[in-house]
Formats: sequence, C-alpha cells, structure tokens
Amino acid sequence: MVERLLRFVRPRRRALLRLALWSALEAGETFLLGYALARALDRGFLAGDTRVGLGWLGLAAAGVVAGAYGTGRVYRAVAALIEPVRDDLVRGVVRRALREPDGAALSRLTHQVEIARDTLAGLVMVSRTFAVTAVGALIGLFSLAPVLLPVVAVPLAAGLALFLATLRPLARRQEEFLAADEALAAELGLVVGGLRDITAAGAQDLVADGVRERVDAEFRASRALARWGVLRTLAAGVGGRATVVLLLVMAPWLLDHGVTAGAFVGALAYLTQSLIPALQSLMQGLGTSGARLFVVLRRLRDPGGPTPAPDAETSTAAPPGIEPAPAAAADAGRVPVADAAVAPGPHPAAAHAGPAPTGAPAPAPAVRLRGVTFAYGPTAAPVVDGLDLVVPHGGHLAVVGPSGIGKSTLAELMAGVRVPGAGEVVRGCARVLVPQQAYVFTDSVRANLGHLCPGAPPADDVLLAACEAVGALALVERLGGLDATVAPAELSAGERQLVALARAYTAPAPLVLLDEATCHLDPAAEARAERAFARRPGTTLVVVAHRTGSARRAGRVLVMNGTAVEHGTHDGLLQRSAFYRELTGSHPSLALRDADGVDAVARAGLAGDRRHVVAHGPVGQVQAVRDVRDGGALGGE
Repeated sequence: MVERLLRFVRPRRRALLRLALWSALEAGETFLLGYALARALDRGFLAGDTRVGLGWLGLAAAGVVAGAYGTGRVYRAVAALIEPVRDDLVRGVVRRALREPDGAALSRLTHQVEIARDTLAGLVMVSRTFAVTAVGALIGLFSLAPVLLPVVAVPLAAGLALFLATLRPLARRQEEFLAADEALAAELGLVVGGLRDITAAGAQDLVADGVRERVDAEFRASRALARWGVLRTLAAGVGGRATVVLLLVMAPWLLDHGVTAGAFVGALAYLTQSLIPALQSLMQGLGTSGARLFVVLRRLRDPGGPTPAPDAETSTAAPPGIEPAPAAAADAGRVPVADAAVAPGPHPAAAHAGPAPTGAPAPAPAVRLRGVTFAYGPTAAPVVDGLDLVVPHGGHLAVVGPSGIGKSTLAELMAGVRVPGAGEVVRGCARVLVPQQAYVFTDSVRANLGHLCPGAPPADDVLLAACEAVGALALVERLGGLDATVAPAELSAGERQLVALARAYTAPAPLVLLDEATCHLDPAAEARAERAFARRPGTTLVVVAHRTGSARRAGRVLVMNGTAVEHGTHDGLLQRSAFYRELTGSHPSLALRDADGVDAVARAGLAGDRRHVVAHGPVGQVQAVRDVRDGGALGGE
C-alpha cells in the first residue's frame, strides 16, 4: 500500500506542492473565520470599540477573498493531478483490450474511466477541504484558548475514527449490493429472452424460484448496506452535533476557566461553519463516491465480474437450471410456444400427400376457424371478428394486409399461442410457428437445428438436407459445421432466421406457420425457403406475407383490411378486389370486353381510345380526376 502511494506521489510532486500552497489560503480563511470573530467581540464590540470590531471583521472578509482566489487555483492544481491518472487508466484499458478483447472494453474506456476520473477528483477535493479546514480550525481554537482544543478535537476525532472504521466494510457491502443487482438484471434478461423455452418446458415455477432467490439476495445485500449506513450516520452525529452539544454543556466551566465570550463564539463558528460541514462532505464523499471508485477501479483492473444482462433479441441461453426445450407438446391440441414447441405426430415426409382411398372419410383440415373473434381487451375493437376459415392438408395460404391489421394475431390463433374470445380453432395436426424474431440459443448448430425434434436428434444428413432446402447450408458451413457453437449475438437477424427456418423444416410438424419469418432475408432467399416448405411432403404452409411475392406463390390468399376479409387466388383477387390491387400495386390482366361488349377496366389502348383514358399506375401514381384536358369525343359520344 505504501509503495503504491509512493509510486503515485513521486511523478506528481509538483502538482501536489501547488495544491498544498494554494490550499494554505483556504486554511487562512478558516483560521480567520473564528479568530477574527472572537477578537472583534472581545477587543471591539464588547469593549465598546466599534472600529476595532469592524476592523477584525474586515480582516475576516479579506480572508474570504483570498480563500476564494486560492480555491480557483486549487481546481487547476487538482486537474493537473487527476488528468495524468485518467491517461494511465486509458492506457491500461487499451492494453488490456488489445490483449484480451471483449464486449465491455468500450464501456471501460469511455464510461468507467470517466467515472473513475470524476470520482477521484471529487474525493481529492473533499479530502483536501476537510484537511485544510481541520488544520485552520484547530490552530484557531488553540490560539483562542488551548482548553477549547480537547473539547472540540476529541469527539471530532472519535466520529472520524468511527467513520473510517466503517469505510472498508461499507465499500464491500456496496460492491455486494451492486453484484446482486447485476446478477438479478442478468437473470431477468435470460428469463425474458428464454420465455418460449421456459413455457415449452413447463418450468415457470422453477424459473420463478430462481428469480426469487436473486431478489432475496439483493434484498439481503441492501439491508446489510443500510446497517453500515446507519453506523456512518452515527459517526457523523458523534463528530458533528455531539461536539456542539458538548461545547454548550461545558460552556459554564469554560467561561470560568479563562475562555472569553468571544473565544466561545469563535469556537462555535469553527464548529458550525467549518468543521461540521467539512466532516459531512468528507463522509458523504468517501462513503458514497469512495465506494463507487473502489468498485470501478476493481472493474478496470479485473474485467471479470457479473455478466451484464443480454439483449432480449439475442438471448444466448435458457436461464440456469432450464435446458433448451426439446420438442415438447403433449398432443396436437396443446397450445405451443412460438418457435419452441411442436406437438408430436408423424414427420411430414411420412404423411400421405395423395387423395384418400376410395370410400375413406375425408381427412380433417389442417386448421379450421369457426366464428373466431379476438380483441386485446374487453373494450378494444376486435382484431379478428367472426372469422371462418379452413386450411386443408397440403394447402398453401398467404395472409396479407397492412401493418398492424392483425396478421400475426391470426397466425398465433392458428398456432394456439392465443386463445380466441369467441369461436373455436380446431387443429388436425402438429404445428410449428416461426416468428419474426427468430430464437437461437448458445449451443451447437446440431442442437439448434434439432431443438424441436423429440427423442434422439435427427441424423446429420437429415439436418444438412434441411439446411440445403431452406438455404442455410452456406451459413452452417461458415460457422464450422454441425458441431460448431452458435453465438446468437454474432449472427445477423437474417442468419438467425435461417437457423429457425431450418429448425422448423426439421421438426415433425405438418402445419408450418411463418409469421414474417423471412422479413430479414432478400426476396430470392425468401422464395427459396417458402418453396422448400411448400414442396415438403405432407406440409401445410401458412405465410404471413410482407412481400407480394409470397402471395403470388401461395395457392390461396387471405386479405385482411380491418373491416372484412377477402379470400381467393392471387389472380382472382386482382380481378375483383380494388383493395388487394392497391395493396400489391398490381393491375389485372382482363379481356377487353365482356359478353355485353363492355370493357371491364378503363385503361389506355382500348378500342376507340383517343388519349382520353388515363393509364392506371401503381398506388400513389394514379392520375387524379380532371387533371388531363379533354381531347375530344370518344366514339362520337
């Protein structure tokens, strides 16, 4: 400890000397505060000589001016002392980052180094202020009457000693509290990121117990910190208010033993105006900022410590004690968790894709909705209102509509993630829902791909074939193969979606619901993935589409427009739905005339057109009515 202090002091001797010299002016100001007041009373006002009294007060005022000038110079000296320390910390952080790079290096270089610099400067100021004030006040007390010195100095020293005794334990409790708080934050971050795994595994109670333990640990740490905080308050009381009370109690004895009235008032001024405020500032600074500096410097020296909570989108693992959900629904009617649970059943590749044998009953649809209504609150307008829908086995349905219209809600109702407020949803097979925010966890590529498969993981050739089908094989090879470890934070959103798509392709779920599961892929990659699911034997595909290409590829399209729904093929909807045409920016391809000889759609190039008809462009480019001058009669009319 002494060696470290000497290493710190030697290169900074000049800065420390300047700091001491300018601080002497503040010590003089403190000295004159009580001494000049005592002399002004004893030799001036109480002796009947006002001019002498005013002279001593004037001298005290001059001391204030000199002290203020010294304080201004002190800040410069402190800067010269602290800035090199900051530079040393920066160099140390940079060296460590180059030697052992990690994600927290930037925070240490910017935020934590600045905290250390500012906190250290504050500690230097409050410590220096207390030392300067104590020196000036104690010299003044001794100058006024030596008997005053022990009356003030003894309780002051006792309070200071009690505070210093609590300083190290208080710093430890502060660090324990911060560690408990960070552990709780990390635990909650893992829980939020792994909610689908937790629900799929039925581990809500276990996870709740783990979180409760973290909360209790933080509570215990906060209580321990509060107990030591009480001792610090007691130390402030002993060194401050108790000293004033002791001085007042001993006032008769002091006045009987040669202490003048002016000296007694000067002693009170030293206590109330200088020593007690300086002691309180010291205790506040060392007790709070000192503990903070202790923790930050330890973090800068030792990067290890509680790991910060991961971002919910890139959660890297399930919470402690929870294994990633293996494939977990109990039956085809169980409510699954998005991208984390599949009801058991035959693998789609083994399902019979052809027509039912003659005389056999027609198979149940993959999913049927009867009068389904759903709203997000008892007084909210329904997002889905009285919807009837049948998706047959082997069907390919695209759900389109404006953002926020309820497409994802419908997909979640089909999957069973949400329960309708009215009506019923009947599912005839196992299903898997792949959401927009793909879930990937820290484990091998093989574990991620086989996450939804019950029992033993699929063979490597099955996993690789799934990756090839959805376009994820190049990603798997870049990661290092099936045995490579997946780090979710190092994958882009599109790469995480590829992993989730390959996982869903491998899962034994005939009903696949893609809820904008390809929104971070380019159109070609999206088309490849959707075609792979559409071609997979026995698969029923429902795609919540964000691009018109998904609707063109689907056998049927469901259009949601907020007030009603429309259902049909892509071409059929183009012919009869103006809303769908506006939504897709498409134009129908119709015969020029119907059976009655009437053109179905007004457009340029019709028979008899003399440049009257305005071409209908994409949405937002349609020419307004009357913006084209009449070019003459059309067909003589």
